[in-house]
Amino acid sequence: MGMTAVERPAPGGWSQVRRRRAVGLGTLVVILAVAGAASLAIGARALSPAEVWRGLFASADSDQRLTEIRLIVETVRVPRTVLAIVAGVALGVGGALIQGYTRNPIADTGLLGVNAGASFAVVSVISVFGLTDPFQYVWFAFLGAAVAGVVVFGLASIGRGAGNPLTLALAGQGVTVFLAAMTTAVALSDQAALNALRFWNTGSVAGVGFDVIWPVAGFVAVGLVLALTVLPALNLLNLGDDVARGLGVNIAATRTVGIVAITLLAGAATAACGPIAFLGLMVAHVARYLTGPDYRWLVPYAGLLGAVTLLICDIVGRLVARPGELDAGVLVALLGAPFFAALVWRGKLRNA
Repeated sequence: MGMTAVERPAPGGWSQVRRRRAVGLGTLVVILAVAGAASLAIGARALSPAEVWRGLFASADSDQRLTEIRLIVETVRVPRTVLAIVAGVALGVGGALIQGYTRNPIADTGLLGVNAGASFAVVSVISVFGLTDPFQYVWFAFLGAAVAGVVVFGLASIGRGAGNPLTLALAGQGVTVFLAAMTTAVALSDQAALNALRFWNTGSVAGVGFDVIWPVAGFVAVGLVLALTVLPALNLLNLGDDVARGLGVNIAATRTVGIVAITLLAGAATAACGPIAFLGLMVAHVARYLTGPDYRWLVPYAGLLGAVTLLICDIVGRLVARPGELDAGVLVALLGAPFFAALVWRGKLRNA
């Protein structure tokens, strides 16, 4: 694995470590670009790179065949590719941050209750207001995710053990269970809400237009900026609260900014795609293996790995079930479940 918090490279080794990390980061960018190009070409109708290129820049008065390609590329594949990248980055960074703040190696963004909050908001507005268009209920999903995150953070900040990672985890689990029960009750009492929840809960990057993607990307951008500002302090927090406080870290402010960043990232991604389980959990561990525990590198790695993983899962989903497709969230869960089991099993072996 990577270096621990107390390990240091040999004299003169810092430049080699940085070079290796920078090369890895550049490699991930190249892989992401290749996956993005493949996402534009692969689908129910396979397109060559030349056709994709012409489709991207075709004029409105092109011949019928080129017009069809332009519609496929611009209205279907470009939006889902962009959304997969945006959501993957958001969930990857969110997963790395939540593990850092809770010091829990099996923590995921769902720990803050954002998935449960978004699900409850979706079924509620569909049941009460009859909203069925994604553009209509995505904002309520984001609001529900944000409110759930604030409630969890608020509960974890009062009483004995305030601000403790374990308190945050327990508060998140309690709110998640409560909202899941409420979601089930509302969905079972309204057929339209149940149908919409069944579709939304699978976790998919398809069927969402840029009218939703651009605002969601704005929330993700704000979350990323906040995340980057707390990375040095997060490194110190992982040495222990007393050490971090002694080194001048404002623990309450750092945790507040971090939780807001996680809520924005996970809430926006969940609102647009539905809950995608295990993605943040998986890529955070892979990033830690590649970079060590330095969050200044771990978080960018996790973001890029999240985007690459979600894109590849979406592409594979289009290939394995032709002429239909499997939602990306299903394939991520198929990868994540054994990954999670392996983490638990490995932890038991270490404690044996």
